[in-house]
Amino acid sequence: MIDKEAVKTYLLNLQDSICTELQRFETKTSFHEDQWLREQGGGGQSRVIENGEVFEKGGVNFSHVFGTELPASATAARPELAGRGFEAMGVSLVIHPQNPYVPTSHANVRMFIAEKEGEEPVWWFGGGYDLTPYYGNVDDCRDWHQEAKSACDPFGADIYPRFKNWCDEYFFLRHRNEARGVGGLFFDDYNEQSFDHSFGLMRAIGDSYIKAYSPIVERRKDTPFGGTERQFQLYRRGRYVEFNLVQDRGTIFGLQTGGRTESILMSLPPLVRWQYDWQPDANSPEAELYETFLPVRDWLAPG
Repeated sequence: MIDKEAVKTYLLNLQDSICTELQRFETKTSFHEDQWLREQGGGGQSRVIENGEVFEKGGVNFSHVFGTELPASATAARPELAGRGFEAMGVSLVIHPQNPYVPTSHANVRMFIAEKEGEEPVWWFGGGYDLTPYYGNVDDCRDWHQEAKSACDPFGADIYPRFKNWCDEYFFLRHRNEARGVGGLFFDDYNEQSFDHSFGLMRAIGDSYIKAYSPIVERRKDTPFGGTERQFQLYRRGRYVEFNLVQDRGTIFGLQTGGRTESILMSLPPLVRWQYDWQPDANSPEAELYETFLPVRDWLAPG
C-alpha cells in the first residue's frame, strides 16, 4: 500500500529540520522562502540562504509535481514506462560554503509514481548525497562515509557498498575523466521488498545527511585561508557547474518537465572561475586533492 501523504509529510519535515540545523551556523542572514506553482501541475517551496558568515549560498527545495507524460530523463533506465503520467515529490539541496576548507555538499531524496489507466501504479524511491571538498581531510571523508554506512546497514549489508559504488560512478565527470568529489550514496529506481522497507531506507538516508555534514562544517568553518585557497575553490566550483548542467539527471528532469528554473538552478554556486589548462603545482595542497581524494577509494578500509 502506497502512502503518498506520509512521504510528503516526511519530506516537508526534512526540509524544516535541515534548514533549522544549517541556520544554526548563521546569525546575520537567514533562509528566504519562495512558494511556487507549476503550470502543468503541482509546485513547491524553495528556501535559499545567501552571503552568510558560513554559507555563501545554499538552497533546500521541496517540490511536488504532476505531469501527463514522463520525460526522457525519467525513462532512460525504464523505457517500458514511457508515455505514463507521473507524480514526483522530493527534497533537493546544495550548500556552497564561504570557506574553501568546508566542502560543498549535495543531497536529495525523492519518490516517483508512474501511472497508466487500468494498470497498477509503478513507484520507486531515489536520492543520496555526496561531498565535494576543495582541500581534502581524511577524517572528514571517513566520518561522512561512516554516517552513510550506518544509515544503510539496517536495510541490508549490501546497501552501503552498492549505493557507494553507484555514487562513485554517477558523480564522475566523463568529459574531465575525474570524480566530482569523494562520493557518498546514490540510488534510483528503488522499490525492493515493500513500500515500508523502501520508504524506510529513503528516510534513513535523508535523516543521515545533516548528521554527516554538520560536524564537518563545525570543524572547518573557522580555518584560516587566503587568496590562493579562494581562487582554487572558485576554479573547482566550475566542475560542479559542468556536472550539473551536462550530466545531472535531476537538473535535466526539472528542465524537461517545465519546472521552476530559479529553483532548479539554485544548485549553482554564486561565484566561479574557469582558467585555460590550469594545473596544480607539484606537491601542493591543490595537487593532493587530485592525487589523494578524487580517485575512488574505500574510505572505511583500515589504515
